[in-house]
Amino acid sequence: MKKAVSFLRLSITLIALISMNSCAINAQNALEPAAFEAKIGTLSVQLVDVRTPQEFANGHLENAKNVNFNDPEFKQKIALLDKSKPIAVYCGVGGRSGKASKMLVELGFKDISDLAGGMTAWAAARKKVVK
Repeated sequence: MKKAVSFLRLSITLIALISMNSCAINAQNALEPAAFEAKIGTLSVQLVDVRTPQEFANGHLENAKNVNFNDPEFKQKIALLDKSKPIAVYCGVGGRSGKASKMLVELGFKDISDLAGGMTAWAAARKKVVK
């Protein structure tokens, strides 16, 4: 009987852990440039470039808002965005936007897309950049 109860508890714990992990995976989507382009083509997406203002000035995606990940107030600034709308983030190669995506999950955002490979992958795919 004790073994059956222990097995049941273990099973419930594993199911709960798997469910929590799948929620995190669904909340953040690393998208290749073509899929990211399709995602940001919708009107409701909030497009955020998390690079420095200097990087942003050298070229960015059309309609992107610059919120510098290295700014000490980044978390407070990004938290002001609409949590009910999808958000798409990108950086230079994917490191900062990956960290920003995790932070967005913690802040309660539900639909987060991250440009896999960042601006480097975007440029390699010959996608439009504005200055």
